[in-house]
Amino acid sequence: MERISLETQTLYNELMEQLSAQEAHRSIGHLPGTFVTKKVKGGIYYYFQYSTPGGVLKQIYLGKEDAVLQRVLEKFEKERPLFLAEQKNIQRLCAQLRVGGALVTDASSGRVLKALADAGVFQGGGVLVGTHAFSVLGNLLGYRWEGAGLKTQDVDLASPAVLDVAVPENSADIPKALESLEMGFLPVTGFHPSDPSTSFKVRGQALRVDLLTPEQSPHRKKSVLIPRWNAWAQPLRYLDYLLEDTVRGAVIDGGGILVYVPTPARFALHKLIVSQERSVAFHGKGEKDLRQAAQILEVLAAERPGDLTMAWKNLKGRGVDWVKKAKAGLSALRRWSQRDYVSLFE
Repeated sequence: MERISLETQTLYNELMEQLSAQEAHRSIGHLPGTFVTKKVKGGIYYYFQYSTPGGVLKQIYLGKEDAVLQRVLEKFEKERPLFLAEQKNIQRLCAQLRVGGALVTDASSGRVLKALADAGVFQGGGVLVGTHAFSVLGNLLGYRWEGAGLKTQDVDLASPAVLDVAVPENSADIPKALESLEMGFLPVTGFHPSDPSTSFKVRGQALRVDLLTPEQSPHRKKSVLIPRWNAWAQPLRYLDYLLEDTVRGAVIDGGGILVYVPTPARFALHKLIVSQERSVAFHGKGEKDLRQAAQILEVLAAERPGDLTMAWKNLKGRGVDWVKKAKAGLSALRRWSQRDYVSLFE
């Protein structure tokens, strides 16, 4: 892996602000109103509050407080009319980021993610996981990952079992969004034909969308209905840890797409655990898990060790089995690195 230039990192930060502004403009650009906040479980959440012609007070959810959103809202109040030309500027930034060596996604996956974002999937609590999230995290951290861990056309989208109480139950019809692309997405039949499909695939191509959700019971393996998505999701163990702490990031293709991804530290530790859960038939995926975890851990250990400390503390609180599998994953990293990663978590 290699560090992305400071100039390109600055462009990425600018893209994040532009995409956040675009999201705000799409939701509230033509409404007279004001920004308000709510404090929920120690977190600050922003909403746009306005009155309907009938005098009914309504609120639109914008996101959890962070530095980018704060700057966007301050700027939005002053420059609301100027956001009309924002799309061209976003395309310019993405072109510059490509030249500057930022991590970009393939065109087909980008089309899918754009459709999902426009449908409101990410504003309604959806989280991008898997290899596409790994690419987003590279840009957020300012590093270009090794290519072997980046090749995929699987779009993995996860929904928390229970939404944060501050996030509204936005409807985002995923099958309808995929159908609108006219790319030929079809439901994938599962191991048991009677089970509802949790995946969609383009016939004859590698492009695929997998819908996931945390396992609520080790005895329940069947698909779980996500009503706000009008779709079913596959329940997975350990996924709740990944979805509890997320950040905003930008997917870069011809344009930019605002998404939510897991925090880097939790992403890396989760990869260590699932690498130990893979069967022999999925050995290649286990190796990919470890390579992704190793690169993120190397960056965080050098630049943001406190993130690892907090993520590990939360993991330890989930039980001995979690710690055992995570440490087994850390030990397996020695195949690629002489660094003693286990000592980071003693």
